[in-house]
Amino acid sequence: MVDYQLSEEHEQLRESVRSFALNEVAPVIGDYYQREEFPYGIVSGMGEMGLFGLPVPEEHGGMGGDYLALCLAIEELARVDSSVAVTLEAGVSLGVMPILRFGTEQQRTTWLPRLASGEILGAFGLTEPDGGSDAGACRTTAELDGGQWVLNGSKAFITNSGTEITGFVTVTAVTGTREDGSKEISTIIVPAGTPGFTVAPKYSKVGWNASDTHELAFADCRVPEQNLLGQRGRGYAQFLSTLTEGRVAIAALGVGLAQGCVDECLRYAEQRRAFGRSIGSNQAIQFKIADMELRAHTARLAYYDAASRMLRGQPYRKQAAVAKLASSNAAMDNARDATQIFGGYGFMNETPVGRFYRDAKILEIGEGTSEVQRMLIARELGMPTD
Repeated sequence: MVDYQLSEEHEQLRESVRSFALNEVAPVIGDYYQREEFPYGIVSGMGEMGLFGLPVPEEHGGMGGDYLALCLAIEELARVDSSVAVTLEAGVSLGVMPILRFGTEQQRTTWLPRLASGEILGAFGLTEPDGGSDAGACRTTAELDGGQWVLNGSKAFITNSGTEITGFVTVTAVTGTREDGSKEISTIIVPAGTPGFTVAPKYSKVGWNASDTHELAFADCRVPEQNLLGQRGRGYAQFLSTLTEGRVAIAALGVGLAQGCVDECLRYAEQRRAFGRSIGSNQAIQFKIADMELRAHTARLAYYDAASRMLRGQPYRKQAAVAKLASSNAAMDNARDATQIFGGYGFMNETPVGRFYRDAKILEIGEGTSEVQRMLIARELGMPTD
């Protein structure tokens, strides 16, 4: 029988992160969000809890847990705030996991203990200003010269790339041409502060205002040849694998936001009175909240399914795409309905619902648009792919 009952360890973790989110994040994150300021104190607390090292083996300084544990932590954080949740999601799925999956023993020894403790953050430089969903249209180049990679190009919308604790960015770059004329794409680790590596000022964003996002530029940026991550020419396959795995984590974030909308609406519907009674006594409000719970619950089952298949070593590309699509839909729909329930208060930035509404849209875009997820699902179903 299929059983999505959490283990005792997973449940304890979920409760611990829930307590941290309610007691440490919720009281202060609104101010960070309004100031568009990265919450270093909160991130430090997450590091002390071991959240950045949840799926990292103990021999590399991690907690020795699994990817589901990471997803549960992300979901609980996102129930309160998505900026904090995406800092953890990107820090692990895009920062830690490529090193863990594809790095040499020396690279793992160098980077993983510091990443797992939250001392530093890693970023993943894939998207380019003219790339977007066509990730294979990479224009950034890396040429070998005297035992060094020389990088030239730019990346856009890169999370965790310009903080004071950013340790490196893993960059996809064209390193040659294959016999069939196609691009040879590889991934290269570029430490923060490397000459020729420039971080542009932070973006002014619609949402995720307390997370860190920048455009990056590389101008004759030199790093040692040993900074190649994985096999030369396998960069495209590596980032596809990284994105598939990351979609399960971003799905957990979407579920958290969707559930957070339910949490806030339940509280508000009981407190808010109109026409002499609580608005929660109106069936129109009850049905709207019931639909919100339905979406969150269904999307959660979708990411549980994808995560369980991943942990069993089974194919899960379709399930990851389904989870990502279902959760982003749930987040958007729930944020819209929650704003409607809150009325004018839902349009105010200082309310959690106001933040949820602004944060939800990017979930239909980042780490694969909704259109890309539908394309992947159709492809996995065996439909033609001209």
